[in-house]
Amino acid sequence: MLGIPPNYREQFPDAIRTLAGTDNGVLIAQQTAANLHVAPGDTVRIERAGMAPVDVVVDGVVELPQADSLFQKVGAPPGTQPVAPPDNVVLLGQTRWHQVFGPLSALRPDLVNLQIHAALDHTLHPAPASAYTQVSAAAHNLEARSAGGALVGDNLAAALDAARGDAAYARVLFLFLGLPAAVLAGLLTATVVTAGADLRRRDQALLRARGATRRQLMWLAAAEATVVGIAGSAAGITAAALVGLAEFGSPSLGADARTAVGWAAASAAVGMGIAAASVLAPAWRDLRDSSIVTARANLSRTRTPRWTRSGIDVAILAVSGMLFWQAGRTGYQIVLAPEGVPTISVSYWAFVAPALLWIGAALLMWRLSDMLLGRGWTVVARALRPVAGKLSRIVAHSLSRQRVAHARAIVLLALAVAFAVSTATFNATYRAQAEVDAQLTNGADITVTEPPGSSVSAGAAAKLAAVPGVRAVEPIQHRFAYVGADLQDLYGVNPSSITNVTALQDNYFQGGTVEELMNTLAAQPDSILVSAETVKDFQLRPGDTVNLRIQDARTHHLVTVGFHYVGIVSEFPTAPKDSFFVANAGYIAQHTGTDAIAAFLVDTGGHDTAAVADRIKGRGRHVGGGHRHHRRPWRRRLQPDCGQPGRAHPNRARLRTDSCRRVRRPGPGPWPRRTATQLRHRRRARGDPPPTAVICAGRGRNPHHVRAGRGGQSSAGRLSRMLVGVLTGVFDPPPTALAVPWAYLAATAVTIIVAIGTVSAATVRLARQSPFTVLGEQ
Repeated sequence: MLGIPPNYREQFPDAIRTLAGTDNGVLIAQQTAANLHVAPGDTVRIERAGMAPVDVVVDGVVELPQADSLFQKVGAPPGTQPVAPPDNVVLLGQTRWHQVFGPLSALRPDLVNLQIHAALDHTLHPAPASAYTQVSAAAHNLEARSAGGALVGDNLAAALDAARGDAAYARVLFLFLGLPAAVLAGLLTATVVTAGADLRRRDQALLRARGATRRQLMWLAAAEATVVGIAGSAAGITAAALVGLAEFGSPSLGADARTAVGWAAASAAVGMGIAAASVLAPAWRDLRDSSIVTARANLSRTRTPRWTRSGIDVAILAVSGMLFWQAGRTGYQIVLAPEGVPTISVSYWAFVAPALLWIGAALLMWRLSDMLLGRGWTVVARALRPVAGKLSRIVAHSLSRQRVAHARAIVLLALAVAFAVSTATFNATYRAQAEVDAQLTNGADITVTEPPGSSVSAGAAAKLAAVPGVRAVEPIQHRFAYVGADLQDLYGVNPSSITNVTALQDNYFQGGTVEELMNTLAAQPDSILVSAETVKDFQLRPGDTVNLRIQDARTHHLVTVGFHYVGIVSEFPTAPKDSFFVANAGYIAQHTGTDAIAAFLVDTGGHDTAAVADRIKGRGRHVGGGHRHHRRPWRRRLQPDCGQPGRAHPNRARLRTDSCRRVRRPGPGPWPRRTATQLRHRRRARGDPPPTAVICAGRGRNPHHVRAGRGGQSSAGRLSRMLVGVLTGVFDPPPTALAVPWAYLAATAVTIIVAIGTVSAATVRLARQSPFTVLGEQ
C-alpha cells in the first residue's frame, strides 16, 4: 500500500503509467487487477492488522515500469534483493493514505516505513566506472552524515553498475575488432614506405660517394621519417575525426578533452614510430653494414625464414584451437562485473586464441606463398603461360627471386581480406541478433496490449489485420498461474501460426526444434513448455504432469489444470527472462472459460512501422512494447536503436553503443599499391628492357593473388566463428548461426579485382614503351 504525494507523477513521470481509468485516486497495479479480476469502478477490500478492513473503489489500473527499484529492499547487501516485487499493489493519494493507515502506524509502527525519493544531478564523470564510484561515494557519505538514521537505495548507482559492465564490453569490442585493424594499417603503411628502400639505399650510396658523412645522412633520413610521420598522423587523426563526426555526431576521439588528447597523442606517437621503423632504421642499418659499392650493386639474397623449418605456424594454430575449445567448454565470461563491487574483471585471456589465430594464419600463408613461389615455381609458370606465353618461365623465375617481397604482399592482402570479411560478418551477425532481441522484447514489429480485466477475444485480430500496412496479426494470452506456491507467467499461443509474426530460434528451446515443439503443442493440446529454472527447481522430467492453478473466469476462483511437460523454453517473445510457461491457447481457454487476449503481435514486414502504429492508436488501441511484468530489470531501458529505421527496437539487453556502428574496413589490400610503387622506383633507377617490363606486367595478374584471396576467406571464416564464439556475452540471445553479408563481400571481391586489373593495365602500358624512352626519363 503506497501513499504518494500529489506531485509525484510530475516529478517522476516514468515511475507510473496509466493503463485504464484515471490518473489519480485509488490505483491498482496491472498484475493486481489480473489477480483479483477487477477493473476501474470495482470495489477492493483492504485488510488492516488489528483493525477493521476498509473498502475502496478502484479509479484506475497502472503499470509500474520501475517496480524493481520502487520495491527494492533499501539497505540490503548486493545480491540479496527479493526475486520479484509484490504481486498485489495499491496506490493511494497521500491524504487518503494517512486516513486509512494513520491509525495503523500508531498501533503497528513496524508495518509502516517512510521513503524519500530524490532525483540526482546527472552531471557525472563520462566514464561509467568513475561515475559509479562517484555516486556510490555520495550515497555512503549521506549515510555517514545521518549517523545511521537513513539507508540509501541508490538506483542511479545500480544503473551505472550495469553501464560500466557495458563500457567494458565496448572496450573488449574495440580490442577484438579495432586493434587488428590498427596493426594491419601499420603493416600496410610500413610496406608502402619500405617499397622505396632500394631507391633510398642507392641515393644514400651516391651521397656517400660524393662526401656525405654518416651523421648528415642520418639527419636526412630523420627528416624524411619526421615528414612522413607528421603528415601521416595528421591525415589519420583528421580522417578519424571526420568519421566520428559522420557516424557518431562528434569529432572528439574520447569522452572528454583529456581522453581525446591522449588518444590523438598516442596515435601520433604510433605513426611516428612506424615512420622511424620504416625509414630511419633501414638507413642506419645500411650505413652500418654495407659499403658504397654493395649499396649501389642492388644485389639481394633470398633466404627462407628459419621459423619455417620448426613448424611454429602449425604449433601456434594448434594452441589457438585448443584455447578456443577450452574457453567454450568451461563457459567463461569475458567481462565479469559483480553487483555492487567497484572493480570490473575482464578476461584478457580470451584475447589469446584470436591473436594466435591471426599470427598463425599469417605465418602459414607466408610459408605456403614462399613454398609456391620457390620450389613450386613450375606451377606458377604453367599458370602464367596464357598471360606471358613463352616468357612464363622467366616471369616465374623472377617471382621466385623476389618471393620475400611477394610473400609479404600476399600475406597482407590475405590479412586484409580476412579482417574485412570477419568484421563484416560479426557486424552483420550483431545486427541480426539486435533484430532478434527486439522481436523477443517487443514480440513483433508492433505489440497491441489490452488493459487488465478486458475480455477481448482472439476474433479482434481481424480488425487489426484490416489496418493498412499490417501483414499479419497473432493473439497471445497472458495469465498468471501457480506452480506450487510460486506464481509465474503463463502464455497461451496458437502453435500453428505464432511463427508467422515473430522470430523463434531453435536455441530458445531444448527437447526439440521450434517446428517440432510447436507441432507437439498443436497435436497434444495439454503439452506445455517450461522454463529451465522451473524444471530445475521442481525436478521435472519429460512427460511429467505439471498441475497449474489458474483463475477461472466464470467463478474467479483458482482451478487446477493438468499439463504434460514436453520441453524447455529459455526465451519467448514478450516473456520474462527467468520463469514462465508456454502452452496451447485453446487448451487454456477451454479450462478457464475465457479466451481473453492480453496482447496482439502485429507484423508490418518492417515497413512504415511508426505510421501503422499511429493508425492503430487512432482506433483507440494501446500500442505497447511487449511489457515485462516484473522480471526484466531496468537495464533493458539502456539498449540503443541498432536496427532498421522505423522498426520498434525496445530496450532489453546490455548497452552496446560502440558496437552498433559499422566498422570501417580496408579496401582492396596492399598488393596493387606495392606493385605500382615498386615499378615506378625500378623505372627511376634504371631503364628496364622489354623482357623485364613483361615480367612486371605479369605481376599484375598472378594466380597467387587468387590464392591470397582464398586464404584470406578461409582465415576469415574461422576468425568469424571464433570472434562470435569468444564474444558470446555481447549477444543476447546468442546467435544460432553467422549472418553473412553477401552484398558487402561481393563488393569487396569486385573492388579487389578492379584494383588488380587497373594495375595490370597500367603495367602492360608501361611494358609497351620503348627502352630508349624509359632511359630518357632518367
